[in-house]
Amino acid sequence: MNHLKITARCPIRTTLELIGGKWKLLILFQLFNGPYRLSELKKSIPDISEKMLIQELKTLVDSELVSRKNFGEVPPRVEYALTEKGKAAMPLIEAMRNFALQYEGRSVG
Repeated sequence: MNHLKITARCPIRTTLELIGGKWKLLILFQLFNGPYRLSELKKSIPDISEKMLIQELKTLVDSELVSRKNFGEVPPRVEYALTEKGKAAMPLIEAMRNFALQYEGRSVG
């Protein structure tokens, strides 16, 4: 087995900085189904507070994993969607899902 040396420029550390934490992967997973408004995302992830959702979305937008489209309407209408960089995380999310299913002794399919 290869020895993994973790440095400041380590790809694993970079990945964890971009999508690590309690909520980012769940947000990305929801956005895989298409653009969502803030209220729709909040409904699809009921345990997250609105403040935390807004904070995590801002971080994901800043890291170019998610795009934010403001329609300039009153009342305000904003949609969030995955960028190409965000879509690249989907195989990782799928692998994590499969790991959890195998860990729980459920079939992967």
